[in-house]
Amino acid sequence: MTVPSPPAVFDDSPAARKREQWGWYFYDWANSAFPTTVLTVFLGPYLITIAEAAANGAPYVDVLGFDVRPGAYFSFVVGVAAILQIIFMPVAGALADHTGRKKQLMGFFAILGALATVCFWFVGDGRYILGGLLFLIANVGFACAFVIYNSFLPDIATPDERDKVSGMGWGFGYLGGGLLLAVHLGLFLFGEDLLGIDKGTAVRIALASAGLWWGGFTIIPLLRLRNRRGAAPRRETAGQAIGGSFRQLGRTAIGLKAYPLTLAFLVGYLLYNDGVQTVISFSATFAEKELGLDTTVQIGAILMVQFVAFFGALLLSFVASRIGAKKVVLMALVAWTVVVAIAYFLPAGSAAAFYALGFAIAIVMGGTQALSRSLFSHVIPKGKEAEYYSLYEISDKGSTFLGSATLGMAIQMSGSYRLGIISLVVFFILGGAILAAVNLPKAIRAAGNEVPDKL
Repeated sequence: MTVPSPPAVFDDSPAARKREQWGWYFYDWANSAFPTTVLTVFLGPYLITIAEAAANGAPYVDVLGFDVRPGAYFSFVVGVAAILQIIFMPVAGALADHTGRKKQLMGFFAILGALATVCFWFVGDGRYILGGLLFLIANVGFACAFVIYNSFLPDIATPDERDKVSGMGWGFGYLGGGLLLAVHLGLFLFGEDLLGIDKGTAVRIALASAGLWWGGFTIIPLLRLRNRRGAAPRRETAGQAIGGSFRQLGRTAIGLKAYPLTLAFLVGYLLYNDGVQTVISFSATFAEKELGLDTTVQIGAILMVQFVAFFGALLLSFVASRIGAKKVVLMALVAWTVVVAIAYFLPAGSAAAFYALGFAIAIVMGGTQALSRSLFSHVIPKGKEAEYYSLYEISDKGSTFLGSATLGMAIQMSGSYRLGIISLVVFFILGGAILAAVNLPKAIRAAGNEVPDKL
């Protein structure tokens, strides 16, 4: 029989919390290299190019015995990655809550993802299978570490601090990811002329250095964040810990029906965030196919959005501290609806109009994400933060099929990208309506938490 270690006594003074908060911000700074450099810009086109070279003119490449078109290879890998995220995120969250070793588990998944990203350096010369496998590992590591990272928010911030702290985290992420992406795009566009580095090598450098950035800056939060009292690490074997986490996950899933308002919040978030993610992922296609804008304009817009979103996250968090986060999120959803409606009327060939629209999206994008995260922190039962944030992240990362399906159906039926993008208005309207109907003070009290002064 083993005896649990006594819980540690922590300094929870404002100064101690501030130290942890700054460490927490730096994980967003660290991991944003993955979604910006790897996911948004470089990996998809590069893997498709590698697969096409391996096909050598044939219509298909072999993927574990299946014939796959080179152009569809990355989409196939992304789909498998989404399934793996949905499987592993709840397990990671339950394991973190069950063992109390949140910092160690976040570090494990982050370093695993970062190392897999560094290994993209070796993807070349027809190694498209290696590239796909590394992406699966890196993506699962990113998602599981982010679940646990989010779960630290209720630990390091009082209820009245969370909007500001969450906004700063998102802001740091946009800033860090944007700075590194600017360097990588400069290397890609001008490396051959200035340094004699060909495009393929520039991409491999960008991908691998994104992993170094992610892993290197992760050291800062690992040094500053602390496992909390009341969740002292248990002396269990790995098998006992994993088995216990599965049992706890089952109890949480069954117990979710006791928190119907928390579930309603998740449904509303799933809907409006699906609209947000689909607009973001579809923007480059819309710019190219409907507006006729070239890659240079798209790259410029990506960089602008990264840096403007930094200020947008801070701005909307400041406004939330005055009028409440729920009101600001609802206002942001109205803005999203207006922006998508305006996109329908954008003139073809107008880079200025596209930049203006991107600027408006950047202002509301960071605030929508940051304030939704902090609002959700209030309606989570104590001791189950990582598990509930795994459900939240499934809504974020595993649910975009709704928006994509709606968009695709609208384009299929009309043949118009403009009608496709305006079809997404329904997600902002329905999601906002559900959020507006949720009685947040009642939901917070039902979860056993303190109601903040501003909601």
